[in-house]
Amino acid sequence: MRLPRWTRGPCSASSTTSRSSSPSCRSTPTRPGHRSRSCDALRRRHAAARARAHRRTARADARPVCSPRAGPVVSPADDASHPRLVGDVGGTHARFGWIEAPGAAITNVRVYLCREHAGLDAAIERYLAEAALERPRAAAIGVATPVAGDVVSFTNLAWSFSIAAIRERFDLGELVVLNDFAAVALAIPGLGADAHRGVGGGTAVEHGTLAVLGPGTGLGVGGAVHSGAGWVPIVGEGGHATLAADDAIDERLLALLREELGHVSAERVLSGQGLVNLHRAHALLDGEKSELLGAPEIVDRAIAGSDARCVRTVERFFGFLGSFAGNLALTLGASGGVYIAGGIVPRFGDRIDASPFRARFENKGRFRAYLSAIPTRVIAAPADAALRGANQALDDALARRVGRGAA
Repeated sequence: MRLPRWTRGPCSASSTTSRSSSPSCRSTPTRPGHRSRSCDALRRRHAAARARAHRRTARADARPVCSPRAGPVVSPADDASHPRLVGDVGGTHARFGWIEAPGAAITNVRVYLCREHAGLDAAIERYLAEAALERPRAAAIGVATPVAGDVVSFTNLAWSFSIAAIRERFDLGELVVLNDFAAVALAIPGLGADAHRGVGGGTAVEHGTLAVLGPGTGLGVGGAVHSGAGWVPIVGEGGHATLAADDAIDERLLALLREELGHVSAERVLSGQGLVNLHRAHALLDGEKSELLGAPEIVDRAIAGSDARCVRTVERFFGFLGSFAGNLALTLGASGGVYIAGGIVPRFGDRIDASPFRARFENKGRFRAYLSAIPTRVIAAPADAALRGANQALDDALARRVGRGAA
């Protein structure tokens, strides 16, 4: 996994290294064909200064940055960075909220179907118009896709956009675009105890590494580490890692899916479409033709207990989820806990407690005791957490700019 890269537009304060012209050297050579010593010294000093500037720029580019306009540096608590637009855009829904002033709550939260809009800019325009809001001064948007460069293209949605173009269109002084599960991870330390509930045992280590995953339209994966000064998100695309089997039934189900899909990533099972895939594989395992059900119908029938195959599908879903979450906890050393977000799991309420989830989470041979000490928790309102995390990312980006300005 890699540390995050908040992409900046062409006007970023740290995107280019300033170049001063070469020092003028009007000294007359002491002998024909020779320059004066003072001229050589000036050139050496200038070359050293350019090298130092290059090193400073390289260090700055290695850190997460936002996309600011040229202008005065503002702090997170400054009115100049408010009002703010915060957003969370997944493969199905785009959710937006509004922060009027420093320290204010997120208000005017509205949710839109992505398929009803041509792109992110159209969805933002609709939100601002329907909520009767002015143009924001700053924005932070979590997106369900990698962010690596100015152009962002969604994995499970036919949208793409330019970060610089969004900033220009809405005349934003600051814009942060980050992976949606990086945003959720940043929100976790600030969530109250009632914002998530535990599944199984374990006790979180203070400032221990956090892991977060969430089945929804896709499978988001992320985390956060504490640097001593604050939390830094870990960004990755773990949902596209190959899904492993834990028992013979897992192996048979995955073999059936491989025949159809080729590579079976975790997202091919642990998502809305994954539930459909898993239900179909169960039917094939039974030697029957699958009834064409969408994820909502599978979930509803499983909760009602009215369809045995849907019940088995959901039980197997939770088993795979537990195994995958355990792998993530081992990979990150998630002593601070593993948190489950996404739109699917919260729908089941406390039914996850009686599922195979926690047993499969801990079923890692010699590391069973290690995992039994790590808590697993379900976030009750993951979409709200994503908005809060996006706002935190904007605060962090502004704080870094203030620090660089003070230096």
